[in-house]
Amino acid sequence: MMGRPQTAKASPGMSSPLGVKSLLVFTVLLLAWLAGFLSRLFAVIRFESIIHEFDPWFNYRATAHMVKNGYYNFLNWFDERAWYPLGRIVGGTVYPGLMLTSGSIHYILTMLNIPVHIRDICVFLAPIFSGLTAIATYFLTKEVWSPGAGLFAACFIAVVPGYISRSVAGSYDNEGIAIFALMFTYYLWYLQSVMSRAEFRHFFLVAAGTAAGLVFLVVVGLTWMGVVAPWSGRFYSLWDTGYAKIHIPIIASVSEHQPTTWFSFFFDLHILVPTFPVGLWYCIKTVNDERVFIVLFAVSAVYFAGVMVRLMLTLTPVVCVLGGIVFSRLFEVFLKV
Repeated sequence: MMGRPQTAKASPGMSSPLGVKSLLVFTVLLLAWLAGFLSRLFAVIRFESIIHEFDPWFNYRATAHMVKNGYYNFLNWFDERAWYPLGRIVGGTVYPGLMLTSGSIHYILTMLNIPVHIRDICVFLAPIFSGLTAIATYFLTKEVWSPGAGLFAACFIAVVPGYISRSVAGSYDNEGIAIFALMFTYYLWYLQSVMSRAEFRHFFLVAAGTAAGLVFLVVVGLTWMGVVAPWSGRFYSLWDTGYAKIHIPIIASVSEHQPTTWFSFFFDLHILVPTFPVGLWYCIKTVNDERVFIVLFAVSAVYFAGVMVRLMLTLTPVVCVLGGIVFSRLFEVFLKV
């Protein structure tokens, strides 16, 4: 007598859809990190591990001084080589975040008995944090839209020229870690807003709006009474993108302070330029609390990027986020067809 055919049971070792999805996300993020890191090593591969440009060299000297003599000595350091022959009090005139980041990494590696020269840490700091920026962008875009859009945004920001130009190996400047800090702070801000109570958010918005209004009234009142100087060219340059180039010679003499041309937008953002307004329209069409922030971020960033070509760096992350949303929607439509 033949028995009933037994149904095959899934063994515990078989993969689940959730496991495959997690593995796919991990693989794409790993590749995005590698792309962001390796694409910035051209100068090191072609020449050697060295700091280049003027500001990165000063930042490296300040970091090396802090590592050698300690943070307290760094705060009281008078650098006779900077602004020669006047010199410069470094501790009170520099933002120490970049130096503290590199010094902390060097200290941790030294504690782990991994001998690394501080110069190598400074050279490779920007490429490493560029890869981490891709991961932070993924998490932010995932919460704003979807995991698919987050993967696209991570891949875009890893290789977009508008970000690569400020984060290559050897370019030891604040921009190397600033964009990662920007995107990761926005993501943590989102988590905090989700976990807080509605009353707290309402109180925060009311308090922030009241404080901003009072500050504005005080500044306007003091200006009207003549206590403080009237609006200078720096304020006028916010309203007229060509004001600084015409009326402020020192700004006109620096190329990165020039108003942004249309060519610069396409050169730094490429295919993401036409996806920017489309992604903005998607966020406005299905607006919620998170997407309101992205809309405000995009509008303010594109305006200030038009004031100064250097601020293209602050526009690049939100363009990648909106580009990821557009390409995610395109793939959803394509897969449905």
